[in-house]
Amino acid sequence: MHPTNRRDFIMKAVQEEGKVDINELSDELNVSAMTIRRDLVQLEEDGKLIRTHGGAVLPKPLITETPFSTKQSRQTEQKKLIAKKTLPLIKAGQTIILDSGTTTLELARLLASRDDITVITNDIKIAAELIDSQLKVLVAGGELQNNVGALYGPQTHQFLKNIHVDTFFLGAHAIDMEAGITSPTFEKSLIKQLMIEAAETTWLVADSSKFEQKAFSKVCDFDQLSGFVTDEDISDDRNEQLSSRIKII
Repeated sequence: MHPTNRRDFIMKAVQEEGKVDINELSDELNVSAMTIRRDLVQLEEDGKLIRTHGGAVLPKPLITETPFSTKQSRQTEQKKLIAKKTLPLIKAGQTIILDSGTTTLELARLLASRDDITVITNDIKIAAELIDSQLKVLVAGGELQNNVGALYGPQTHQFLKNIHVDTFFLGAHAIDMEAGITSPTFEKSLIKQLMIEAAETTWLVADSSKFEQKAFSKVCDFDQLSGFVTDEDISDDRNEQLSSRIKII
């Protein structure tokens, strides 16, 4: 089969199924897996699909920043479950960083009844949630991101460069097996990177709707994380792929 016809076959399959598998295509087209990989590389370069571990999927738009009011109503039960699963990771006497976001906000709500840890955050919604708690709470300075509630800018950077904590709980805008963890802006990624550098360990906390998504700016790769807490909606295939690279709870 001519390469053009083969690639047309691949595109028809991915459009119908949403994804394709290299080994299955190899069997169906009676060519080597290496040939299929070369086809997928070319199709990705043409912008027609995105390669994944062992196959490819249709491209999706880059994720952009979402207002807090919109994020708050999405995947609510999943975020609550993630917060409950994360709670045992936080031990008495620790100092932790909670990234800005609605999943970490759910975790803050569960921590509000405790009095034995220190919480650092750049999210005013999280700080407000803990206002009546007995916790020691430090809020990074900086400029307020309207409609989101995160603090950013040079003051935030300087604050994060001068602290050291036990654990950072990282939120994610987008997660991809190849691209890693990504964020809508360089500024967001920089703040998250500074938080990673300030922490002994970093745990990703994100619901399964963030999978197979890419945003503009790279935050980190999976090998920079100690583990990943997610919900029960993760597929068996995705769980297997992730488990080979990172501890999952």
